[in-house]
Amino acid sequence: MPSSLREKGTALFEHHLDRLQQYLIVEKGLSRNTLAAYLSDLQRFKDFVQQERLPALQDLTPDHITGYLAKRRQQGVAARTLARELVSIKTLYRFLRGEGTLAVDPTEQISTPQQRQVLPDVLSLDEVEQLLEAPDTDTSLGKRDAAMLEVLYATGLRVSELVEMYLGDVHAITGYIKVRGKGGKERLVPMGEVAAGRVEDYVLTGRPELAKGRQAAALFINRSARGLTRQALWKIVKKYVGQVAIHKSISPHTLRHSFATHLLAGGADLRSLQHMLGHVDISTTQIYTHVVQHRLRAVYTEHHPRP
Repeated sequence: MPSSLREKGTALFEHHLDRLQQYLIVEKGLSRNTLAAYLSDLQRFKDFVQQERLPALQDLTPDHITGYLAKRRQQGVAARTLARELVSIKTLYRFLRGEGTLAVDPTEQISTPQQRQVLPDVLSLDEVEQLLEAPDTDTSLGKRDAAMLEVLYATGLRVSELVEMYLGDVHAITGYIKVRGKGGKERLVPMGEVAAGRVEDYVLTGRPELAKGRQAAALFINRSARGLTRQALWKIVKKYVGQVAIHKSISPHTLRHSFATHLLAGGADLRSLQHMLGHVDISTTQIYTHVVQHRLRAVYTEHHPRP
């Protein structure tokens, strides 16, 4: 392909990516992290098209796209990442087809490979109890940490949702908190009395000591009266996991998994759990039914006299 045509094709590809980005932000309301993943995948695909001197975007065939995925596989890319990259490419082509830019979608006949379902780690009830009781609630930082851990387990919030909460998002009297999820979508999530009590204690006595009269919008703040980062929260959880000697790979997200698993085991329905977790698709929530089944099988095998 002549260099002038390749340059024109590259510019057109960039134009399509810009249009897709606006669509995903405005129409789909994707989170920043999800949007960044889509654009990174498509930028990598664009680079491949350029390097291999392939036809323009509208002239690519299914073989070109599967060839790209095959090359990525040869580079040692994990199957889960390959599946995500294919979804990103499919999203671009579906958008262009829907806009009338393309007459044919070459990804239509390419199936996304089935992924081996990895069940998330969860804590036992005893381990949860140990972790939640670890902070020293005689200190302002301990009050904050105790409140954060309780809220994570009581509500199943994502880490980003917790650190982005404002002081006014907590309604301790009614037992609800307002959560801004992926794409800025808001939902109300119930919060138990124990968690509400921990939050109230922190807000009334712990947070003022940390703020020292300074204005702070975030609910959970550090000694500089600034909102915590996700990395800071991860370090806090890791510290308490070390203190109670839980021998599992634990992250703040583990409390979300434990929340969901324990609710289902207690009889909660999937639709309610889907709302509380902020899942768009109930199929995402269904992984927790597999977790419960897996745990039941383990208990049966361990305790039944004839497993």
